[in-house]
Amino acid sequence: MGSFKGHALPGTFFFIMGIWWTLKCVLKYAYRKHKRTSYLGSKALFHRIDIVEGIVVICMALIGMLGEQFIVGGPHLSLYNYKEGRWIQLLGWHHTTMYFFFGLLGVTNILCSTISSLPTSLSKLMLSNALFVEAFIFYNHTHGREILDVFVHQLLVLVIFLGGLVAFMELFIRSNVTVELLLMSFILLQGSWFWQIGFVLYPPSGGPAWDLLDHDNIMFLTICFCWHYAFTFIVIGVIYAFVTWLVKSRLNRFCPSEVGLLKNVEREQESEEEM
Repeated sequence: MGSFKGHALPGTFFFIMGIWWTLKCVLKYAYRKHKRTSYLGSKALFHRIDIVEGIVVICMALIGMLGEQFIVGGPHLSLYNYKEGRWIQLLGWHHTTMYFFFGLLGVTNILCSTISSLPTSLSKLMLSNALFVEAFIFYNHTHGREILDVFVHQLLVLVIFLGGLVAFMELFIRSNVTVELLLMSFILLQGSWFWQIGFVLYPPSGGPAWDLLDHDNIMFLTICFCWHYAFTFIVIGVIYAFVTWLVKSRLNRFCPSEVGLLKNVEREQESEEEM
């Protein structure tokens, strides 16, 4: 990760997964409201989606692990140099460990979708564990660095920890779309902030690096962090609007009479809730 590409890779990973999980979350919510008319609301299809998702997560984790280990100057699976009496590329091993726990998340997704005796909440627990391990690693990742370098990683640790906390909450608050979208906002924010760290510490344009001792840069990045968070809600809002529109238009096209009946039921339920 000691380069721009090294930060862009996990940033892209988390942003893609954040978008995908948001799509799946909103799709499940939309089809739960219209489950009488849609095959896509069946659990069997979403189990197959979870299997494919687990395979993709495992592949991404393997790419990250292999990239950290076998890049030029990497540890190449060597942890300790007994001749020189020193550890080998511990930062690379930090990142490898982080990717490994997300690989375990992918394995858990596949197992929970194929073995009926396993609780589906186990995948939420593994996601929470992976995020907590990642937060712990990055918290102990910047000892002895300049103040700006430490600051941008502290913000990253905050986002990761909050994401792990919300994922842990989902073990007790199930099928709550608001909590799920809150988790997605932290996943997307983590992805975009990885990119921001890459631009700050390793400018890809080859221009001068940011002054790591300038307090004004910290002030700006504080505002920039809030802009990143606002951007994640814009992305989630666009996805939510698009998916709900797509589901409604599909239902109106194939079964308009039943959709009208469902709308009447929804109105009755809303009136009862208001009373």
